[in-house]
Amino acid sequence: MTDTLTVPPTALEPLPGQAPPLIDLRSDTVTRPTPAMYERMRTAALGDDGLDGDPTARELEALAARTLGKEAGLYVPTATMGNLLAVLAQVRRQGQVVLESSAHMFLTERGGATLSGTAYVGLAGAAGAMDLTALASALRPSGALPTELVCMETTHVNAGGAVLPLAHMQAVHDLAHGAGARVHVDGARLFNAAVALGVAPAVVARHADTVSICLSKGLSAPAGAVLAGPAQTIARARRLRKMLGGTQRQIGLLAAAGLEAIETMPHQLAHDHATARRLGDALRTLRPGVVGITAPITNIVFVELPDAVPDSAAWARELAQHGVLIRPWGPRRIRLVTHRHIGAACIDTAAEGFRQAARALLG
Repeated sequence: MTDTLTVPPTALEPLPGQAPPLIDLRSDTVTRPTPAMYERMRTAALGDDGLDGDPTARELEALAARTLGKEAGLYVPTATMGNLLAVLAQVRRQGQVVLESSAHMFLTERGGATLSGTAYVGLAGAAGAMDLTALASALRPSGALPTELVCMETTHVNAGGAVLPLAHMQAVHDLAHGAGARVHVDGARLFNAAVALGVAPAVVARHADTVSICLSKGLSAPAGAVLAGPAQTIARARRLRKMLGGTQRQIGLLAAAGLEAIETMPHQLAHDHATARRLGDALRTLRPGVVGITAPITNIVFVELPDAVPDSAAWARELAQHGVLIRPWGPRRIRLVTHRHIGAACIDTAAEGFRQAARALLG
C-alpha cells in the first residue's frame, strides 16, 4: 500500500456558488452514506423487528456474525448500547468488569454500571493494552467482587487509535477464561484494527466471546452497531435490548446501509490511515519542540499542547476561523480523525489552517 492520496469520489463537494466546505476532522462519525447505501435503503425489504423480525436487519446481523466469526449478531442503535448489552448479558449483579483504565467503556460509558449493578474496575496499561500482571491479580479469587468480564478496546481511541497486538489479546483471553471470566471487545473501530494488522476481522474478534462494532464511523453508514457472540448470549441480549427500548420496528431502512458498509467499505480504511500519516507529517513541521504531534497507527492524530500555550478550546475557535473543525480532547490535547471525505487537498487546507492558527496563538 502506498501513501498516494486522492480525493475519494464521494467526498463532500460544494455546490456552485457555495463556499468550500469546512475540513471536518472532529470524528469519522461525520461521514455521509454512499450513493450505493442510499439506493440500498430505497429498495430494502422491511418488517417489524419487534414482531416478526425485519428481514434486512436479520440479514445484517447474520453478515456481521459471519464476518466476525461468531454464531449470532444483534443490530443495536449504538455501540454504547452494544457494550452495555454485552455486560448485562454476561455479568451477574455485583459482578466485576475489568477494563484498561483509559478505555472508552471505562472513562465514558461506565455510567452503565448504574443500570447493570456491576462494578467497573480500571487497570493500568500502556498504549491501550492492560497490564497482564494486574489482570491476573484482578482475576484471582478474593473477598472482593468476582471478575466476570474482561473488556478490551481496539482500536483504542484514547491511545491515539492504537491497535492491540494479537498476542496480547490472546493472553488476555487465556487469563480470563482460565479464571472463569468471559471477554468482550469494544470494537467500534475493529475494522480499522484489522486493516492495520493486515488480517480478517474474525482474526481480531476470535480473542473475545462477544464483540461490538460500529457501522457509522469509517464504514460510513448513517447509524447503528452490531453486537456479536454466542447464540445463547445474543438471544439474552435481544431480550435485554427490548427492555432498554432498543427495538426499532422497520429498522431495515438503516440496516440496509449497514450491509453495504460491511460489504464494501473496509477497503476505504487503508486510505484513511494513509491520510492520517500525511496529516501527522504535515503538522509535525508546525512548531517543532513546542507542539507535539503523535505518529498515527490508524486514523487518529493527537496534537499535544504544552502548558505554556493556549488551550485546546482556543485552538478550536481559531481553527474554525480558517475552515478547520477539530475536537478538543481535554485542555491540552486535540484529536484529529481522518475519514473518507478527507483527501490530499483537505490535508493541505488543514495544515495551512494550523499554520495560521499557530501564528495567531503562538506569535
